[in-house]
Formats: sequence, structure tokens, C-alpha cells
Amino acid sequence: MPIIITILVLYIAVAVGIGIYCNRKANTVNEYVLGGRSVGPWITAFAYGTSYFSAVIFVGYAGKFGWNFGVSSTWVGIGNCLIGSLMAWALMGRRTRVMSKHLESATMPEFFEKRYLSKALKVVAAIIVFIFLIPYTASVYNGLSRLFEMVFQIDYAVCVIAMAVVTAVYVILGGYKATAYNDFVQGIIMLVGIAAVVIATLNSKGGFYEALNQMSQIPNDKGVLAGMQGAYASFFGPDPINLLGVVILTSLGTWGLPQMVTKFYTIKNERSIKSGTIVSTIFAFVVAGGCYFLGGFGRIFVEPDANGNPVSGFDSIIPTMLEKLPDLLIGIVVVLVLSASMSTLSSLVLTSSSSITLDLIKPIMKGKLDEKKQLIVLRVFVAVFLVISVVIALNKNALISDLMGYSWGALAGAFLAPFLYGLFWKKTTRTSVWVSFAFGIGVTVLHLILGSMGMLSGTFLGFTVASPVNLGAFTMVCSLIIVPVVSLITPKLKKADTDRIFSCYDKRVVVQQREAITAGNDVVGNDEEAPAKSVSSAASGKPSNSGKKNKKKKKK
Repeated sequence: MPIIITILVLYIAVAVGIGIYCNRKANTVNEYVLGGRSVGPWITAFAYGTSYFSAVIFVGYAGKFGWNFGVSSTWVGIGNCLIGSLMAWALMGRRTRVMSKHLESATMPEFFEKRYLSKALKVVAAIIVFIFLIPYTASVYNGLSRLFEMVFQIDYAVCVIAMAVVTAVYVILGGYKATAYNDFVQGIIMLVGIAAVVIATLNSKGGFYEALNQMSQIPNDKGVLAGMQGAYASFFGPDPINLLGVVILTSLGTWGLPQMVTKFYTIKNERSIKSGTIVSTIFAFVVAGGCYFLGGFGRIFVEPDANGNPVSGFDSIIPTMLEKLPDLLIGIVVVLVLSASMSTLSSLVLTSSSSITLDLIKPIMKGKLDEKKQLIVLRVFVAVFLVISVVIALNKNALISDLMGYSWGALAGAFLAPFLYGLFWKKTTRTSVWVSFAFGIGVTVLHLILGSMGMLSGTFLGFTVASPVNLGAFTMVCSLIIVPVVSLITPKLKKADTDRIFSCYDKRVVVQQREAITAGNDVVGNDEEAPAKSVSSAASGKPSNSGKKNKKKKKK
């Protein structure tokens, strides 16, 4: 216990210290919310990854879906790596950075306002962000507090409140940069911790091959393959259809979550995109892959009850698997989960408070909020958001996976398609955005009401109807279909407006040779301030003006 407490105190001291250090660099709204759009590649990549993965994944999802799908739950981690990280960065990273800077938008709701020329869209989007980030935040508290209960025997409520206080201190003090620098430290801990925990846990059962052999002896309790032995150790597991729903929710969802997308707003330059893509993909492979792989062995650590469920509930599986590890490893696990949770929490509260302040309060005040007052309001709403989420989190009976499923389903179901098509397609209409908002939120709320009344049961095309996870996957996929269909039959924005909005991609910039191959011996400049090489003279194979001048000089 002294070892664990020492590690924990040291970690908290570092987190708070970074907040104090960054306080002097958070004197403007731009610095506080976006870090001045000058965050380097490693910091941005780790900020993306640590915001992505928290105690929700490690304790809630890895435990529940590892139990349901066995070793095949590792596919969820692979999907998070390839779709949630690699494709997200490659497809959206550059375009998001360029257009958000061009439109001078600091939040996702503000992007909707300026991309679709509608203040009402901004207001509604800000309200959606504030409301539906709260259950996700509560699920993060829930996951961490269960682990702390196991290790320290501390009351659940005390864990929740203490965690909120520590997070509030460094976010209120240092804003985005404090969050990002802490994310880097937390990311290193997560990488090392996951690897150590997976190896140690499987070794406690005789190593990987022996653990897999024990998994293969467990008969399947699913109705589809009832009694089939070895399903939990198979390639696609006992229920590949519902496994697909988890992959879609947890992977595609990042494309429409405001706390994830705004990480691209802060990218410094072109090189940061390339480095960030590689680093965040590797990070996701190790952390997400490790978590779900570990959770896949839960059935050889926890006994099932008469109904085939874990005796102490799904959220207790991972803590039970870890409770017999050596003290030093327990200490690493505690800091690992605390790191994952605080990084996600800080991102959530900063996203929510900035949306409320900049997209709701500031317009209402009509110019009465100067820079200093905006910073004060931002910090106040950080505290308000944390208090509300703590109150919800104190209901420890709420299942972690359900809380996250509803949150991600509503947010990504509403925002994913309008944001993605808004970056690429000029013909995306304002009406299609409203329809996507209404569909994502309406279906989620209806499902929540019907589910609480016990009116949802059975399967559809193999998917469990009552699952909030499948609901989230459903709203995301449908939104990608709804937006283009509605856009084709509803009035378009004026061509002059869309041309102005998309003009940022046509801006000619000069980049270094390592960024693009030139046609000849063109003179190239420093790309430090150029965020993209969209249609550069170098990339297009046309000599730059500076190159032409040099050739004239040589002729003379």
C-alpha cells in the first residue's frame, strides 16, 4: 500500500504542477481552448489517444465485451486502431485544421455555424454537446472509482469527488496546453502499463497458450451456438454480428465526437499531421488492442452466475482479474487507469465548457464579454460541468457501457455526417444538418425511454435491439446515408458562399522538398507557418513565382 500511495501522490503532483506551469500561457481564449493552434505532433497525437481511451474502455468495455465475445473482442481494439485513429487522421486531420482556421472556429458548434451559415445550428449543437457529454463523463468516473474501491477500499463517492477536484485544478489553471502536456505524460504511463499488466495477468494463468487453452474449454452460453465448446477462443467469437456493432460505435464514433475532432484544430503544421497519424495509430494498437485482448480472458478469472453473467457484474471483471497482481503492478494499474480517465475527463470538460461559453453565453452577451471575462466564464463552466457529472456518477448502478453507448450514439449520430461531408462536399445543405441532429438525438432519447420501460427486446438482423451500443452504431451509419440524400433534394447554399468557404483548400503555399517533389530546382520556403500543402506550386508540378525570378536572374 505505501508503494501504491507514493506512486499515486507523485502522479497527482506532476499533473497539478503542469497545470500551474501552463497557467501563464493561458491568457487568451485561443491559448486556453486551442493552445494557440501550435501544439506539436507528439503532444497532439497523445492528446488524441488519451482522450479516446479511458477507464470506460479499460474497466467497462474490455470487461463486458471480453466476457461476451471472448478473445475475438481484440477486433474492437484493431478497429479503434485502423478506423478510429489511422483513417480519422488521414481523412480528416488536414482538412479539419485548414477549414477550422479559415473559418476561425474554435469549437465544433462554431464550425457548424460558419460552414452552414446558421447561428441556430451553433446554439443547438452547443446544447447537445453539453447535455450528452455528461453521461460519458459519468461513465469515466464510474470506471475509475470501481478500481479504487478494490485497491484502497475507499468509498465510491469519495473517489468520484477526489478525481473531479484534481482534474478541475489543472484544467482550470492551464486550459488546453495543460491538458495536452498531461496527456503526453499519461500516454507514456498507459503504454507501459498496458503491456506490463497484460503479460503479468496472463502469466498468472500459466502464460498465453495455457490461458487460451483454458478459454477453449468453456462452452458457449449464447443461443446461436449453444453448447459449442471453444467459441470464446475462436477467431470471430460466439456472436460476430453484435461484435461488429461494438467495432462501429467505438471506431467510427471518433469522427463525430467534439472532444476528438477539436484535436485536429490544434495541429501546428503539415509534418505534425504525418507524425501524429503514425503515433496515434501505434498508441491505439497498444492501448486499445491490449485492453480488449486482456478482457477477452475474463471468463477464466471470474465465475458466472446462474444466468451466465459474472457474479459481481460486468464492471467488476477487470478489477477482479487484477486484484492478485504484485503491489508494484497494482500501483501501475491504478496510475494507468487514473491517467486514462483524467486525460479523457479534462478533454470532455474543456470541450463542454468552451461550447457553452463561446457558442451560447458570448453571443447572448453581445460584445459585453471581453477576453478576460470569457476566460473567467470558461473556468466557471469547467467547474459546473464537473459538478453535474459527479452527481450523475454517484449512481454507481449505471452500467458503464450503456452510459457511453448513449453518449456516443447521440453525439456522433448527430454530428458525424454533417461534419465529415461539410469538409469535403460543397453541396451539403443546412436542412440535412438539421435532419441529422434530429435523427441522432431523437432516436437515442426514444431508445432510452423505451429501454427504461422494458419495451425493447429481441434481435434485428442478428443485432440485439435493446443494446445502446448497437443503437449508437445504427445512428452513425444512418446519418452517413441521411445527409447526402436530404442534401440532394433540399435548397443549397449560395455558390458564392460555398466557394468562399472552400477557398482555403485552393490557397497556394510553398513547402519544403521533404513535403513535396518539385518539377525542377524551384526555390522552396519554410512550411512552419503553413498548415497544409493543399494545392501548392511544388505539389502541382508548377514552378513557383520565386523560382521564376531566380531563373531570370541566372539568365542575366
